[in-house]
Amino acid sequence: MPKSKRDVKISLTKTKPKDLQFKQQKIEELRQCVEQYERIFVFSVENMRNTKLKDLRNDWRDDSRFYFGKNKIMQLGFGRNKADELYPNLHKLSKRLVSQCGLLFTNKSKHEIVDFFKNFREPDFARSGFVATEDVVLPAGPLEEFSFAMEPQLRQWGMPTSLQRGVVTLLQDYQLCKKGSVLTPEKARILKLLGRTMAEFHVTLKCMWEKSTGKLQRFESKKASIGGEDDFSLRMEADEKENDAEGDDDNRMDDSNID
Repeated sequence: MPKSKRDVKISLTKTKPKDLQFKQQKIEELRQCVEQYERIFVFSVENMRNTKLKDLRNDWRDDSRFYFGKNKIMQLGFGRNKADELYPNLHKLSKRLVSQCGLLFTNKSKHEIVDFFKNFREPDFARSGFVATEDVVLPAGPLEEFSFAMEPQLRQWGMPTSLQRGVVTLLQDYQLCKKGSVLTPEKARILKLLGRTMAEFHVTLKCMWEKSTGKLQRFESKKASIGGEDDFSLRMEADEKENDAEGDDDNRMDDSNID
């Protein structure tokens, strides 16, 4: 059916759109960080948690800075080709800014950063949509972790429970989840109330640019087994043929202004 002309959408939000001045401020902020810090790491985060990232920021604020933003703005801040890059080969770092990633500006040494994140793991509670890493079976009996007020909700979620003398009681063994199954919001909530962690917050390093040498180094992460430590290997981008090829690609890149 034709759309009514009187059906006009009215925005009730008070949030103003980010204008060109805001984006230019972010670009200038990035360029100041390039001047202040010796190294820039590109990384991705598995099971993002703001509280844990905040702890890292507080611990490293004396000589490092974590930065998240739109890839396009970060690319313009660094330079997207040789003609407008701030430092040699910094435009190569811009090419690595794809998908969801963050930046770590730091004066710490390369080995210090690599060694830290190689062993950095923080267990956390799984969220909805997470794939269960183990079988969880709850035995019949009292569930001390739940308050009596939650019993009707647990029953609604499919758990065979009843309230006995003010205590939530499981009437029979109940399999909460199977290994490899996708967690629903209800199951993720129950696991959290039970104190069972399945997710793991960790940072994966993608590459590093060093100001003193102007070289870009790419990191490759290989996991020997599930839950095992990452084995990081380093690969230098020093091949002249590769540099020439990338230089040709730079000339073909779109260097348009911010909308």
